[in-house]
Amino acid sequence: MADELWRKSAHELAAMISSKQVSSREVVTSHLERIEAVNPRVNAVTVTLAESALAAADKADASQATGPFHGVPFTIKENIDCTGSATTMGLPVFAETLPVADAPVVARMKAAGAIPLARTNLPEMGLRITTDNPLRGRTNNPWDITRTAGGSSGGEGATLATGMSPIGLGNDIGGSLRNPAYCCGIAALKPTTGRIPFVPSIPAAPQPNSFRLMCVEGPMARSVADLDIAYRVLSGWHPQDPYSVPAALQGPAVAKTVALVTRMPDVTLPAATVAAIHQAGEHLRAAGWQVEEVMPPELARVNEIWARVLGSDIRNTLPLLAPIMSEGTVGALTRFLDEFDPAAMSGTQVYAERDRLAVAWSAFFQEHSLVIGPTWADLPFLHDADLDPETGIETLQRRLQFITPGNLLGLPAVALPTGVVDGLPTGVQIYADRWREDLCLEAAGTIEARVGHITPIDPKF
Repeated sequence: MADELWRKSAHELAAMISSKQVSSREVVTSHLERIEAVNPRVNAVTVTLAESALAAADKADASQATGPFHGVPFTIKENIDCTGSATTMGLPVFAETLPVADAPVVARMKAAGAIPLARTNLPEMGLRITTDNPLRGRTNNPWDITRTAGGSSGGEGATLATGMSPIGLGNDIGGSLRNPAYCCGIAALKPTTGRIPFVPSIPAAPQPNSFRLMCVEGPMARSVADLDIAYRVLSGWHPQDPYSVPAALQGPAVAKTVALVTRMPDVTLPAATVAAIHQAGEHLRAAGWQVEEVMPPELARVNEIWARVLGSDIRNTLPLLAPIMSEGTVGALTRFLDEFDPAAMSGTQVYAERDRLAVAWSAFFQEHSLVIGPTWADLPFLHDADLDPETGIETLQRRLQFITPGNLLGLPAVALPTGVVDGLPTGVQIYADRWREDLCLEAAGTIEARVGHITPIDPKF
């Protein structure tokens, strides 16, 4: 049995360990062996923590359950602090940067009994929607070696999709949890800003506004049930995050109304994506939800303001980052900045517009409790298409059209796979109003119960 344990979800493994069907050591060993067998093809895991993981597994086997993930291994993106391993940010200059403490999300997973198993890959500073860097190299999409695994948590996406880990941690300022979930065929929860504490790796450095307002940490897994458990484990106020909030995990009853989004400004969605959105709507309709096709407010404007908020901080920090980053990434970021004239809107105007859009979307959620649309508005792109001097910006803009509301407006979202079309995963994204992760997870669970899981898989190459 041990050699097949990597196929199980985190909550299944926890139940098996708790009932003594298997040991934590067997579970950890199964995943370490899976990493050894698979990772050379996908390059998603950067460092294994084998010695400490096995020691923690033995300790778990000798003790009573300490939480819902007792004895279960998990993986951690390399820009999240985990003691005993470097927080590299995907940059050679940080290759040996050891944190002095665990990030709150890592500490909370450990407190729930989970065991750090390995670190996973990301692009430089997490600033691409694909995963490649000069320190660790490129992560391959396990479905198609020619296409991106997504980013910036692409290492986590490929790790989970291939069974090298049952659950992992990433972060998201422009879809970095949801992008790889879509590309690799797994699920991810982007929480409401402030729901899960975000404590950056360099606490002494001043954090840009875009990070404080738009960046969140969250779980990635193959099952919605695992996301739900992790959501409960990770949520809550933390003294090192002044924006974290002890909000209720469950909100009041709402009208069961769903808005389906099947078109984007100036972009034709792939037929498989439109079909997946309609299918998700039908599954919810069968469960008692009222479903209609309707657009949320001013999506194009949301995309523009997200880019201006992020772009302002990139513009200010790029001169400092450029000497330690690759020429290709610096060039792509420069072209991104060139799209938006900073003189066109003042900072005050940008943030006032953000507030106006947030109010408009909140009003929309009073009429439609859920919004279901695409995760990406196009297929996973070929490697390095985002770096193309002529078409790279279009590659970015096309795919992120329905990603940015979550970050700009602080909304919770679940990215959920729903099937495989022409050898690639397809899926949907589920939004709710702020603090209503419970609605996203409920809907995702309903849909998942009908469509099943498409991972773990062996790499298709």
